[in-house]
Amino acid sequence: MTATSVFDYDVVRLLRERVADRMTRTKQERERHGSPELRGADEQQLAHSLITSEVQRYLADLLSAGHELPTDEGFDLRLIAAVDAAMYRAGELQELLDDSDIENIDINGSDEVFITFGDARGKVRGAPIAGSDDELIGIIQNLASYAGINARPFTRASPELDLRLPDGSRLSAVMAASERPIVSIRRNRFPQMFLSDLVDLGTIDERLACFLEACVRARMNIVIGGATDAGKTTLLRALINCIEPDERLITVERALELGLRRHPDLHADVVELEEVLPDPDGSGGLTIRELVRRTRRHNPSRVIVGEVLGPEVVEMLSAMSQGNNGSLSTLHARSAADVFNKLAQYAGQYERVDFPVAQSLIAGAVDFVVFIGKNRLLGGRRCVTQVLEVAGAPDGQVASSTIFAASPFDGRAIRVDDVALGLDRGVELADAGYDDTAGHHSYPPVIRARSA
Repeated sequence: MTATSVFDYDVVRLLRERVADRMTRTKQERERHGSPELRGADEQQLAHSLITSEVQRYLADLLSAGHELPTDEGFDLRLIAAVDAAMYRAGELQELLDDSDIENIDINGSDEVFITFGDARGKVRGAPIAGSDDELIGIIQNLASYAGINARPFTRASPELDLRLPDGSRLSAVMAASERPIVSIRRNRFPQMFLSDLVDLGTIDERLACFLEACVRARMNIVIGGATDAGKTTLLRALINCIEPDERLITVERALELGLRRHPDLHADVVELEEVLPDPDGSGGLTIRELVRRTRRHNPSRVIVGEVLGPEVVEMLSAMSQGNNGSLSTLHARSAADVFNKLAQYAGQYERVDFPVAQSLIAGAVDFVVFIGKNRLLGGRRCVTQVLEVAGAPDGQVASSTIFAASPFDGRAIRVDDVALGLDRGVELADAGYDDTAGHHSYPPVIRARSA
């Protein structure tokens, strides 16, 4: 049971509505007097004051009506926190989000909650998140209204929602398509990541770490492939942190997740672009494809597409092949080779590009594909298992060489020593500090300095 679950949901909702009404009246009063609109911390400070006032009023009303006050120590403070969470955080979800051991939260209606821990506890049944499905929808609607840079609707007219929560977790919700509303939250347990961390976790070995770091420094275009929850975004963060801190980065995402602007000490010049949904009548908005196209006008050193979803593929590949080298992206795929098929399929589906043309475009844009997945040989640990180098499209289909392949002993990617790197890329990687002939690899100074 969560800390706030002892409260009657109706009480929390009543107090939240009272505070919201007072906030609205305060804003209207400020407008009449020509005072500037309250924003950010000032608004939340006012809300906290009003929440405290309303909780005290509620408890006083209980006494006046002849009821006994709860004897729990700190009940009033916890009630204040519950109302605050309902207004400005994740409501009943907040305690779960505050638990760093939790990896995933799956909700199949307000009282069917399944929690997956990153330790030996595994998957367990959790306490109800809300008193009803309507209450659950209200919590998600509240999150959608303030958690992202753009307020997003979650109604029967707009029954899908993708959202990054303030702690970096990714929330996906659907209503109307199933008997009950569905919410899945994938926790970001590693908000900051370096290649050295991935070596410590067993995701990659030192040789692959040095190779990947050199690829980024040499401005190779890299696509990270893998299934859902394979660790693609975590690996992407580690590659981004190999980029020099003075470069101008532009990220494009459906819902902001990478959160590079949270770490200005690592990357000071960052623009984060998030898809803008159209109005309920279908007008306005900015699609991922339009945002990728727009990046060319804003002087990026690199463009990072958090997840390739389809419509933006041709724009992204065109940007990669027209001098915007060093781009990074992720893609859902079943294998490293499947990355090429998915990209070509998307190009045909959304832009009607013929398959051979799409393959040629891919070959001219992508340098390496890195595949990551849950390694059954290591008990499901997330590991990079393969790296492909693109070698053109001589017969209308992308040709590639397997540079790193899964070890037969533990499944992790190891260098295939009898497969040489392409001549030009080999020279560029050597210039970036990678010695492909070395038997032992140690981190270049940039990795040691920035991950320390």
